[in-house]
Amino acid sequence: MTDDRWTGSSTPYIQSGQGDTWGKEAADQGRTGTQRILKAEETPAPRAVTDALGLTAGASVIARQRLILLDGQPIELANSYWPTAVAAGTPLAGTGRIRGGTVSLLAELGHRPGEVTEEIQTRRPTNEEAEALHLPDDSEWVLTLTRTISTAGGRPYEVSVMVSPGRIGRLHYSMKVD
Repeated sequence: MTDDRWTGSSTPYIQSGQGDTWGKEAADQGRTGTQRILKAEETPAPRAVTDALGLTAGASVIARQRLILLDGQPIELANSYWPTAVAAGTPLAGTGRIRGGTVSLLAELGHRPGEVTEEIQTRRPTNEEAEALHLPDDSEWVLTLTRTISTAGGRPYEVSVMVSPGRIGRLHYSMKVD
C-alpha cells in the first residue's frame, strides 16, 4: 500500500465468493497480506454509524475490529458495523475467521450490495489508531475511508471505517455492482 505503483480496487471487497481478498491482493504484488481480528462485540454505535445505517441514536450494532498487516507491519485499522438484526448470532459477532469471508456470509444471509458509497478524509489519528498503526506520534495524519453498503432496495446493512497512515500512497476506486 505504500508503493505508488500499487493501485487497489474496492470491487473485490464487496463481491461474494472472493475469499481472502486482502491476501490475494498483496500476493499479486509479491507481498504477504494478513489480518488480525482484535475484537467483535455488540456495542452502542457511533453517531455517524447510526446515521449511515438509518438507526436511532445510541442503537446497538455488532462491531468487528481488524488490524490489517502487510508483510507483518500494520497498515490499516478496520472497523465494520452491522445492525444487530443483520449480525447478532452470526459469525460476524465472533472473533473467529469467517469461512469465505464476511461478504460471502452476508450474501448467504440475504444481504447483497446494490449501492456502495465511500467517503475519504484525512485527520489526526486517535491514540488507539496511532498505537495500532505504530505511528511515531500524532504528527502523521491518517486517511479514513468510510464505506456504506446498501441493498438494491436502498437499505444500508454495513458501514466500515478503514484508517491508514497518510503515507500509504495512492488510492483508486472504481466499482460496478451487478
